[in-house]
Amino acid sequence: MRSASGSLWHAGLLLAPMRRFILPLLLLVVTALVAACGDGVPDGADPQQVKATTPPETSLCRNLTRVAMSQPSDATRLVDCSEPHNAETYASGELPDSFAKAAYNDPALDTWAYGACTAALKKHLGASDSVLMRSLFSWVWFRPSTSAWDKGARWWRCDLLAGGDHGQHYLDLPTTTADLLESSQDDRWMACARGEDVNAGTKVACNQAHVWRAVTTIKVGEPDAAWPGTAQVEAKTKQFCSSSVAAWLNYPSDYHYAYTWFDQAEWKAGNRRSVCWAKTDQ
Repeated sequence: MRSASGSLWHAGLLLAPMRRFILPLLLLVVTALVAACGDGVPDGADPQQVKATTPPETSLCRNLTRVAMSQPSDATRLVDCSEPHNAETYASGELPDSFAKAAYNDPALDTWAYGACTAALKKHLGASDSVLMRSLFSWVWFRPSTSAWDKGARWWRCDLLAGGDHGQHYLDLPTTTADLLESSQDDRWMACARGEDVNAGTKVACNQAHVWRAVTTIKVGEPDAAWPGTAQVEAKTKQFCSSSVAAWLNYPSDYHYAYTWFDQAEWKAGNRRSVCWAKTDQ
């Protein structure tokens, strides 16, 4: 994942050096890929969840720690969704039969979960690809404990999160998040950033003071397209975001914009969009 920023002064484009940048949605996928094997069950966890061999129910809430998020399995005790919580299970089910004999840490599990959890999250929130990528919402997925896996359990669970960028705390969620982005884009849940550089700055909700707002996304390839290379993706992103941000700002004589594009690993996982940022406090 990469980002760059620029200023358009009439016809002159000035680009800042490119740096690595990870969107929350994909950050959690990376976390899952590097998670250690083992049950990953902290002290005080729910023993019944540790032993579970059937898919968990949805619309259940928890307070996940960052340690819990880094594990392949989770048994954090449930809390009532009317109480403060930072995670909600929005999707679960049985893994495809092709994983019946898969190793516990098979990387193909994470690739499959990326598609399943992302598609389910869009449906759950009532969000388009563009709105979801510009929101603060992300997800983390879990599989059974190693002991349950060894007994044949092959379920998956996707938990919704919001915020948490650059070590900040995850936001408390409302009692339910179903269809939360369907009819409006509430600034409490949309991504903005502080700092002169989108990459180096801190991502915040857009109802807080900010310098940058993620305003649009642009498609850089079709679902079945082969990876075109970093240079082509970056060039297309830069060109489209320049005009897209100008339109969003109602074509001012000068403006600042930034853009985030993604590398081959994210392309392989299914992402075909880049994010365009406008420098604005609105």
